[in-house]
Amino acid sequence: MTHPSNGEIERYTDHYFNRTKQVIGKFGDSRVTYAIFMRRPVVFAPRLALDWLEETVERRKAEVEIDPRYGEGKWVGAGEPMIYITGSFFHLVDLETIFLQKLGPACVAAYNAWTMCADMPKAAFLAMDARHCAGHEMAEMMAYAASVGSARAKRKVGAIGFIGNATHATAHFFGRNEGLGTMPHALIGYAGSTVRAAEMFHQTFPDDPMTVLVDYFAREVSDSLDVCRRFPELAAKGMLSFRLDTTGGRYVEGLDPATSYAVLERFSPESIRGYRSEEELRYLVGTGVSAAAIFHLRDALDKAGFKAVKIVASSGFGPAKCRIMAEAKAPIDVVGTGSFLPSNWTETYATADIVEYDGRKRVKIGREFLHRTRDGNASRAL
Repeated sequence: MTHPSNGEIERYTDHYFNRTKQVIGKFGDSRVTYAIFMRRPVVFAPRLALDWLEETVERRKAEVEIDPRYGEGKWVGAGEPMIYITGSFFHLVDLETIFLQKLGPACVAAYNAWTMCADMPKAAFLAMDARHCAGHEMAEMMAYAASVGSARAKRKVGAIGFIGNATHATAHFFGRNEGLGTMPHALIGYAGSTVRAAEMFHQTFPDDPMTVLVDYFAREVSDSLDVCRRFPELAAKGMLSFRLDTTGGRYVEGLDPATSYAVLERFSPESIRGYRSEEELRYLVGTGVSAAAIFHLRDALDKAGFKAVKIVASSGFGPAKCRIMAEAKAPIDVVGTGSFLPSNWTETYATADIVEYDGRKRVKIGREFLHRTRDGNASRAL
């Protein structure tokens, strides 16, 4: 991650912090302690923020004491202090803005990634968020967050979790040297047919497993079977996967509202009787990549003898959709998703308050809960 110089920090921090720094420089420094918290439950993902803070303070030839109240990947309740940071007020005051930018969104994204992986522990996840990020710094933050949430799900429920992501630059968060992925829709359009795109890819990368997009021509089932027949050895070895990314504007080939209900009645009858909202019903039997669509494709592949072929599902697989797919027991092998990114940005705001000045407790009225007690814990949570 890039680390702005002191001049860049001055440009990008809230200006009232710059002015406060000038006041402190005029009237004398103080040793302060900041308490950091968020207003919603999160999974603690502080590494990028803390690395930046420590490196910045070190370049200023100052010192900082960092007291994280939780380990990386731990669940943190709303209003609970996550970290206490102690050091020179002069050297810390102008770092608050950027520090909070690096902390809050990562913690929310890690929480989302954890719930998704925990709800679907038998599915592998691929982080495809880079194109939805506001620049490379956010992309790094979100990839890190996905890895933290994934690691928690692995510990807690034995989930497969995130096995990789789509870019080389952040693959290291998932223990890889390179990003994962095979073909976009653009390659299908270039080739002129799904089978031809698969042939081109296989000739270019003959030793690699192949994931083929099958929704370009609205022939999800037909094109899947045609590719299997063209590459029977890859299909038999489990080296062939099909990615469903059908737009929400239509049903998967062979489905409509009535047949979608019939598919779920056959494969997951309890799910269609348990939905609680129109959104959940859409995930089950609606247009796009529904549970019914996934069962439909799986059934067609199995009937044709291609049981080793895998299904990759994408398109809007956030926490809510993953939960519904888990309840329906949809036969998904891999989920490609960028939807662990925070959907409500106001929930990503981390807050910092100074709670001690030169060892004396002092905080604005209403935030007394942030004080540490003698045993080192916070007084109470919100």
